[in-house]
Amino acid sequence: MNTKSIQLGLLANWRQFTLLIFVNAFVGAMLGLERTVVPLIAADEFGLTSVSVTLTFIISFGIVKALANLFAGRNADRVGRKPLLVAGWLFGLPVPIIIILAPSWGWIVFANILLGINQGLCWSSAVIMKVDLVGPVGRGRATGLNEFAGYLAMALSTAGAGWIAAQTALRPYPFYLGIVFVISGLILSFFFVRETRGYALQEAAQHHQIGEKLSFRTIFRRVSWQDKAFFSLSQGGLVNNLNDVVIWGLLPLLAVSAGISVGQAAAVGGTYLGVWGISQLITGSLSDRIGRKPLITGGLWVQSIGIILFVFGADSAAWLLAAVVMGLGTGMVYPTLLAAISDLAHPTWRASALGVYRLWRDSGYAFGALVGGLLADLFTIQVAVLVIAALTAVSGSVTFFLLPETAFKNKQSGANPVPHLEPAVELPLSESR
Repeated sequence: MNTKSIQLGLLANWRQFTLLIFVNAFVGAMLGLERTVVPLIAADEFGLTSVSVTLTFIISFGIVKALANLFAGRNADRVGRKPLLVAGWLFGLPVPIIIILAPSWGWIVFANILLGINQGLCWSSAVIMKVDLVGPVGRGRATGLNEFAGYLAMALSTAGAGWIAAQTALRPYPFYLGIVFVISGLILSFFFVRETRGYALQEAAQHHQIGEKLSFRTIFRRVSWQDKAFFSLSQGGLVNNLNDVVIWGLLPLLAVSAGISVGQAAAVGGTYLGVWGISQLITGSLSDRIGRKPLITGGLWVQSIGIILFVFGADSAAWLLAAVVMGLGTGMVYPTLLAAISDLAHPTWRASALGVYRLWRDSGYAFGALVGGLLADLFTIQVAVLVIAALTAVSGSVTFFLLPETAFKNKQSGANPVPHLEPAVELPLSESR
């Protein structure tokens, strides 16, 4: 790609940006099929009574998706974004068929391994490509639109799958939607999406900070624990997805024990995802204006309040309120974390940094399922939910004390905005291919 002909910005690239929004909507819709129906399949069709065993499908999904994120981030800097996007859809093709035909719970777990690869490769590639297109200005808006599309589609898919299951059966009818989603995503990605790595190289050419070679191992250490700003973002992402297990894995089981119907449980889950998705239209752009830190720290604390409300809610109406509160908190956090990581990382290793961050963020699914499942089996589901609420509040305190503001200097000059970081460095082109 000739970088001299590239123009950065959302308006300049609105066609490709809009296409990627549709692609990410199909990615989110694939995951939404599972968020209410699969935990109920475990109990109703396979007779699983242990919460820990039931949540194995989330553990397998979380571990595999986390590793797929890391792979996608690193290789997006080496081979490009589009090949990974297409590969992700190919891994997703058999998922709905396997779930429809699964003769045992092990097949469901295997389908979620494939789904984790699909989600890690496709979602990582989609968000990296959008950040590439917009350049240094408006990253919050770009990540907000990306996450809005994915999670609104997930909300609609969750509610739709639950409604279909309530009207028919848990299998196979809800998962026919998945066949449509995965084929549509593959067609759009293969035939219409263009490679965007050249946009990152163009931004790097305009970036004033150039330094020594930075290895992937160095990037991994820096984003994971060495730098306090990156660390605060990585742990915030991990805890965010850890508490998402409350809605995905624990809430359907809690609803069954409370006598709430499949349709009502799906409505609560869909409300959470809908508020999460729609609010990101506002919070992503808002973080460009007021900064990343207030939304990240405040969002984690709001999430904690919403989680607590689930424990003390007496009926589905109270749970809907809790879902709205928790969804708003997640909407504040999710796109802003991505924007902050993009602020801190140099354009030549930004995709790698996003991959490392998303490794830790999506490992939260596995940690949440392990912690939630063990606590629910040892005590009660309510105890598990309260512990997760406490961990979320602590995570907000970590970002409050460790995270500096990342948005404003970057917005003004495209420079690395955090003065305590080591100088941002640029990989030679031979390293990044």
